[in-house]
Amino acid sequence: MQIGFATDHGGFVLKEPILEVLRKSGHKVQDFGAQHLDPEDDYPDFVIPLARAVAQGKVERGIAICGSGVGASFAANKVIGVRSALIHESYSAHQGVEDDNMNLLCLGGRVVGFALAWEIIQIYLAAHYARAERFERRLAKVAAIECKEQI
Repeated sequence: MQIGFATDHGGFVLKEPILEVLRKSGHKVQDFGAQHLDPEDDYPDFVIPLARAVAQGKVERGIAICGSGVGASFAANKVIGVRSALIHESYSAHQGVEDDNMNLLCLGGRVVGFALAWEIIQIYLAAHYARAERFERRLAKVAAIECKEQI
């Protein structure tokens, strides 16, 4: 799978270990930064390009990590076509994809350690959207709101 990945200083400690296991698992990873630890960097500078790549289909799924995951989720969801969520447990990692077609996972680098982050990422990447009628109906309502907000 083609994965997009972004982190700011708050998630930087997880960056290299996560990228390493993603690549060893056979995934192709596009790194949107940060390229070095800078305590003054800003999550939107990395998350927005990642979210745009997800929305445009340049990557199949995205993973963003900031300190809490909250800011990354806020930023990602500003990009039309992105369905991002902050996840810190395994159930929502698959349910978000299966029911809501989540395409960008956000994690908090100061909230979860490597083992839990990797477990969540594996569950997220293995999940598939169920395409049930009720899920399609709900996503259509969200898409309609996105269209209205563009005006």
